[in-house]
Order: sequence, then structure tokens, then C-alpha cells
Amino acid sequence: MRTSPKGRRDRIAKLANQVGLADRLQHLPRELSGGQMQRAAIARALMNQPKILLADEPTGNLDSKNGVAIINLFETIRRELGTAVVIVTHDPSIARRADREIRLKDGAII
Repeated sequence: MRTSPKGRRDRIAKLANQVGLADRLQHLPRELSGGQMQRAAIARALMNQPKILLADEPTGNLDSKNGVAIINLFETIRRELGTAVVIVTHDPSIARRADREIRLKDGAII
């Protein structure tokens, strides 16, 4: 299904607002912080309204404040959009916040 240009612009504005970037839509990537770039990537991933969002170490390059903000954003996405969020992490504090935790060791579920 094709979306009109206005429909796409409206969706972009809504997602930017949801991820806290409504005031940064006209900025270039080099003008965004690491946390802002991560939120922009999440907004792009949500553009087509996926049922599942996969995130591989989504906080790996962020400071602790921005890392917490990203995990909070994932919880909001799950709650408000109904999107399942699968996070791969080595960080036990992030894993503890999950609804379900699956541990792997040497390629096997433990």
C-alpha cells in the first residue's frame, strides 16, 4: 500500500514527536548527538509500523543517561504501539527490565 507524500510527512512528524526529536527534523545527522541519532534510527525502523523491532546492543555507544532514555522509549513503543521489542544485550540492568529474558551460552539457550 502506497502512502501519499502528506501521509508520510505526517507519519514522520508523529514518530519524531514520539521519540523526542520533533525539534530536530531539519538537522543533519552530524548535528545530532549519539542519543539523538539512536532515536532517529528507532523512528526510521518504526516508519512502516512493524510488529517486531529488533535491537542489537542499542545502548552500546551511549552514555548511561541516553541508554536509559532509549530503554524507556522501547517500553513506550511496546506499550503504546503494541510493537514487540527484542533486545540483544550484554547489560544485565537492561535484561532485568525485559518482560522475558532468554540467556545464551556458546550458542545454546541456558
